[in-house]
Amino acid sequence: MKMTQLLLPTEREAPADAQALSHVLGVRAGLIRQLGAGLWTWLPAGWRVHSKVTTIIREEMDAIGAQELLMPIIQPRELWQKTGRDKIDELFSLQDRKGAELVLAMTHEEAVTFHVSQIVRSYRDLPLMLYHLQLKARDEPRPRAGVLRTREFIMKDSYSFDRDQDGLEHSYQLHIEAYDRIFDRSGLEWYRVESDVGVMGGSGAHEYMAPCPAGENEVALAPGYAANVEVASAEPAPAKLPPRLGEPRELPTPGKQTIEDVSVALELDPSALLKAFPVVAASGKMVLAMVRGDHRVNEFKLRAALGEPFRPATEEEITDSLGPVGYIGPVGAELPVLLDTAVADQDGEWVVGANRPGAHLAGVAPGRDFAFESADIRSVEAGDLVGGQPIRLEAAIEVGNIFKLGTRYSEPLGATYLDEEGKETPIVMGSYGIGPARIAAAAIEQNADEKGISWPKSIAPWQVELIGLGKSGTPEADAAEALYAELQAAGVDVLFDERDAGPGEKFTDAELLGCPLRLTLGKRSLESGALEVQQRSGLSELPAIALGDQTVAAVIAALAELK
Repeated sequence: MKMTQLLLPTEREAPADAQALSHVLGVRAGLIRQLGAGLWTWLPAGWRVHSKVTTIIREEMDAIGAQELLMPIIQPRELWQKTGRDKIDELFSLQDRKGAELVLAMTHEEAVTFHVSQIVRSYRDLPLMLYHLQLKARDEPRPRAGVLRTREFIMKDSYSFDRDQDGLEHSYQLHIEAYDRIFDRSGLEWYRVESDVGVMGGSGAHEYMAPCPAGENEVALAPGYAANVEVASAEPAPAKLPPRLGEPRELPTPGKQTIEDVSVALELDPSALLKAFPVVAASGKMVLAMVRGDHRVNEFKLRAALGEPFRPATEEEITDSLGPVGYIGPVGAELPVLLDTAVADQDGEWVVGANRPGAHLAGVAPGRDFAFESADIRSVEAGDLVGGQPIRLEAAIEVGNIFKLGTRYSEPLGATYLDEEGKETPIVMGSYGIGPARIAAAAIEQNADEKGISWPKSIAPWQVELIGLGKSGTPEADAAEALYAELQAAGVDVLFDERDAGPGEKFTDAELLGCPLRLTLGKRSLESGALEVQQRSGLSELPAIALGDQTVAAVIAALAELK
């Protein structure tokens, strides 16, 4: 590709609303352009990156025996009603001109299971793995960070269909191996972490996380341990409790409604206080969840402990059921109390709200002074221990996920097979997703510098950028044109900047776009008989390449040395 023929609208300034580095550089390097909130167009250079990612994905999915197909994004709502997913807030709904209810698919479990239910009859038809790369739609409430959180995106999702749980475990392991290779080949630093099954359902899940500051997820990491903070568990440092009082004692705390204010007023560590979090479950029951004052409620764990969705209680509900906001506690409360295990597992007395204005209770012992059920409902904190080793928290981009669905979709959609004994049995399923756009964004985040993008070789828009210095018709311009033709003929993936522009502008744009290898051919090259070579990573100069019959071979050799 020649630069004069390429639609590459580079920008010197960052978009005003951009915060993530991949958003800033994606726009500045001319890779993407916004159409509306959460709606992005991939321009030619960006689409080349996206396409190279999907090529890697296809190769690795084909390698494990998965078969590619393509399913519609517009689907009958009836299928989603059967699985109970038609009420998901982010699901786009629409009607056709005849009034038929339709949805825009976020994922394709319903569609693929419907087809398999009509095709698979016998155990001989299984196992089966199917995948596609297709648009997805999501009514994202807070689009942000360029292509990281959008309303429309392309995703690779694959689905495994097996006779039993052992078969699912095998298919799951095949996908783990394929995904590991995909992210390695894409040049990412990544972690595979335990995760919550969420709206997908099923019995287990893992996420692939690419660490970077712009990440919207947090992962908890320790030697031999990695988990999304949504599900991570760890041993907390012991709470710093005051001496026992033997019974609850009311303390005046007028105007002190926060953990920080109360702990300062009473000269106690925040860990000696209990934080109340009243919630209303989907069934209508109100529950008082409680964690240490220095801990945070983990809403994913709390939902799992309740066994149903919930919402925070309103101020009116709290006042009617417990007392004034800022002073509520479990003693005397006529609500079930769900106490975090970090509190339940440590013997001692705590400070809680007294359910009266301007007062707290000290010397409160769980079990003695209030009944409770315990569950792990807190978010882990940096420094908590796993296997005696402290964990650290790191921001990361979710670039892939894998789920053990079991019969979550096959049962409601009637996907069964006849086993060896002729018994009708539900098919056991797995679901596996990858976001190509997220891989591209993560690669930018992890490898960029103050000059611009620095692509891993495998997914760069072009592996080589040739910069020709000199006006058209000069010997150096003719030499650069001839070298470009030779590189193309040899199959080198090359972008040729032959614009009538100054060296400064060309070098700046090259550093912004981030092709792994930069070649410069100008008047100085002809005089010295050597081609200037620079590696984009670190902007390091490589040995010059002599101009002559072996120039192209030397360029290919230099390229092969790059990661």
